[in-house]
Amino acid sequence: MPLSNIRIIHQDAAVLVIDKPTLLLSVPGRADDNKDCLITRLQENGYPEARIVHRLDWETSGIILLARDADTHRELSRQFHDRETEKAYTALCWGQPSLDSGSIDLPLRYDPPTKPRHVVDHEAGKHALTFWKVIERHDTYCRVELTPITGRSHQLRVHMLSIGHPLLGDGLYAHPEALAAYPRLCLHASMLSFTHPGTGERLTFECPAPF
Repeated sequence: MPLSNIRIIHQDAAVLVIDKPTLLLSVPGRADDNKDCLITRLQENGYPEARIVHRLDWETSGIILLARDADTHRELSRQFHDRETEKAYTALCWGQPSLDSGSIDLPLRYDPPTKPRHVVDHEAGKHALTFWKVIERHDTYCRVELTPITGRSHQLRVHMLSIGHPLLGDGLYAHPEALAAYPRLCLHASMLSFTHPGTGERLTFECPAPF
């Protein structure tokens, strides 16, 4: 498959910073019909050395970082593991939060009976922390900035649902009105900051949401 609508925000000898479109997997899925993905397209179109460092959900768009050699991959993976990177997401959520900002500290776990959904579970869940801030208020929804401190699967989607403000267009977690309010999941990785493994320079990249 061609790169098509995959935009390269930055590249150098060590890293690739990509704007991933919605409806594209980060890595191949298990099923035979889920092999088309970001890493495969890059490797087949001029970047055979590309290595995935972290992932975005299939429906989530925005900034994703890849390494171009083993040492860079090891160091960037360490930065993500040790929470030395900074990430911010732009989202549209249903309703009007009573406050302009806040935090959500609720443990999450995978829920096999409703796969691929995740749920809040105070006994078996893993620690998950999200900070949120309202950017714009509209009649039935808000534009918010979401900052995940931990990196659990579906964390931002489940956390916003847990405070009564599901993301627009979310086919897994939104109620019918919020689902119908936008034709795609309104979640976009809009900022990423990390330390370049080769130069030691702190780099910050921004990518505005397409919604």
